Amino acid sequence: MNKNNKITTLDEMPLILTVRDIEKIIGISKVKAYKLVRTEGFTLIKVGRRIAIPKPAFERWLNNCDGE
Repeated sequence: MNKNNKITTLDEMPLILTVRDIEKIIGISKVKAYKLVRTEGFTLIKVGRRIAIPKPAFERWLNNCDGE
């Protein structure tokens, strides 16, 4: 990551993303990020109450996103 602690490239993303990471990467609110990760076709892993998003799955989703 750069000195501002922002993710600026896909290579800088951690292997496992959190909903907070999704917020920052896409630039959306916390509420929208939680709605997004619960949509059909969005891969996530639940560990107890924690939501984890595998980086490769997020990259696939991002590449296939149709803007809706």
